Amino acid sequence: MSALASQVALVGNPNCGKTALFNRLTGSRQKVANYAGVTVERKAGVIRTPSGRQVQLLDLPGAYSLAATSPDEAITRDVCLGRMAGEARPDLLVCVADATNLRLHLRFVLEVRALGLPMILALNMCDAAEKRGIVVDRVRLEAELGVPVIETIAVRADGAAALMARIDSELPPLAPSGAPADLHAEVRRLLAVAVQVPRPTGEIDDAIDRWALHPVFGLALLAVVMFLIFQAVFSWSAPLQDGIDAGVSALADQLKAMLPDNTLRSLLVDGMLVGTGSVVVFLPQILLLFLFILVLEESGYLPRAAFLLDRLMVGAGLTGRSFIPLLSSFACAVPGIMAARTIQDPRDRLATILVAPLMTCSARLPVYALLIGAFIPKATVAGLFNLQGLVLFGLYVAGIVSALVVAYAMKLIRRDSTEHALLLELPSYRVPHVTDVLIGLWERASVFLKRVGGIILTLTVLLWFLSTFPAAPADFAGPAIDYSYAGRIGRAMEAVFAPIGFNWQICIALIPGLAAREVAVSSLATVYAVAATGDEAAGQLLPLIAAQWSLATALSLIVWYVFAPQCVSTLAVIRRETRSWKIVGIATVYLFALAYGASFLTFRIASAWT
Repeated sequence: MSALASQVALVGNPNCGKTALFNRLTGSRQKVANYAGVTVERKAGVIRTPSGRQVQLLDLPGAYSLAATSPDEAITRDVCLGRMAGEARPDLLVCVADATNLRLHLRFVLEVRALGLPMILALNMCDAAEKRGIVVDRVRLEAELGVPVIETIAVRADGAAALMARIDSELPPLAPSGAPADLHAEVRRLLAVAVQVPRPTGEIDDAIDRWALHPVFGLALLAVVMFLIFQAVFSWSAPLQDGIDAGVSALADQLKAMLPDNTLRSLLVDGMLVGTGSVVVFLPQILLLFLFILVLEESGYLPRAAFLLDRLMVGAGLTGRSFIPLLSSFACAVPGIMAARTIQDPRDRLATILVAPLMTCSARLPVYALLIGAFIPKATVAGLFNLQGLVLFGLYVAGIVSALVVAYAMKLIRRDSTEHALLLELPSYRVPHVTDVLIGLWERASVFLKRVGGIILTLTVLLWFLSTFPAAPADFAGPAIDYSYAGRIGRAMEAVFAPIGFNWQICIALIPGLAAREVAVSSLATVYAVAATGDEAAGQLLPLIAAQWSLATALSLIVWYVFAPQCVSTLAVIRRETRSWKIVGIATVYLFALAYGASFLTFRIASAWT
């Protein structure tokens, strides 16, 4: 190895704390992208060693084996072997292992050692191992493995200092030692000579799991957790949303006062500010949802939820391993579909991909929040629960139930009655690290704001142009917007969507919403702002639709967004993951058919009752 390790890669089993260690080493000096030609996430950062050298650090996808059985494991294998196009082979591998679960993690350590690359073994979560009475003879383990062994605690500020110093040192290349004939036997030998484990699992873990994994109480606890999350998303975010909304309105008033009533003012206020501001106002709700998902993931609870739901999901044609990809789809269907790579069985993976768009992603949240705020009163149920939060929770449940129904229908169509056993690691419980959670929230906020400043702003300005031009002649009798391109397109589409209660403004909002669901809110805000007359305040979308739409129309639109694949990115990632346009076509047709049929029934039933 040269004096400068230009590229260091972190490898390890899932749940070993590898990403937490990566965050500790790189801090904010990291970026997320995709590997060339594939949609697997690539996290890279820059670290500065004690001697002042700059090193690129890669966080490779978690893998249980280099004998890859999933796309994620294949990426890790190919990068380590130098087979990945556009990726140089790492100069140094840092294999991260959970010190509380070496019985599982040492097998992968031996596979990585057999590659013959310079390597460091990072024993992470040493503090948790010490609390459980686990004693690891680091010196003996280092001698037996023939590689440096460093203890790390990723959640402490100085928990990676020793690792950083070791990376900084010059390591001699190892000769390929070859994999032992029986990795399991070698793991048992290493455990016998270098590790003392008083009990296979921690006392605290066992005590919590007696309740958290109980077939009745565990499911009840999971239901309560999810219910409280959606209550909090609506209740806690209100003050922040009100502040953002007030700021947007104040800025709009200032611009209107400063600029003459002309096309430029209309573009800045009605097009750009009102359109983007109507979406930014929902950032607090989106970040709150991500906060809870990150905390559940960091705490080690998510794999247990997957275990609890396995029996239910198997009955619907899925497995408990589908739970985490589907939960990820609550944030966005794109990473949810990508997370299905961890599912080894092709049948279960395809079923998960096809139902992932039915999960209520964060891009739907602005639409739901707008319609719930306009048509559901701010009231409490039983003096405790927020009615709007209950409705939002019901929409998420509707997405989950519909996904299970669709998966069951696919199982019947395939006539496949086989079941696949769930093999899942349950990591130790741990307190989520604040830094890792904040980094995750910052990444999500950055992605959202980039969308607002990029695709959403672009589409909003385009829609403003279509809503403004051509200008109506002086003798035109109707509203000026009816004479515009947008008005004409909306009126033409209205004939198709009238049976489900959509007016022409909604029809117009559906088109840019194909690029990103949340654009529908900014589109409605732009259309209504352009159509406003006199001194009507720009940006007051909620009271406008509350006054002009019927409850049946609002409910129909909500149901439409439960099912419709209003996101080209989702369809694109389905194509990339399945390499099949046929699957994309099937997903598009069945989702649109479900959306139209469900909205039709909802509109007709609601119209009869209101």
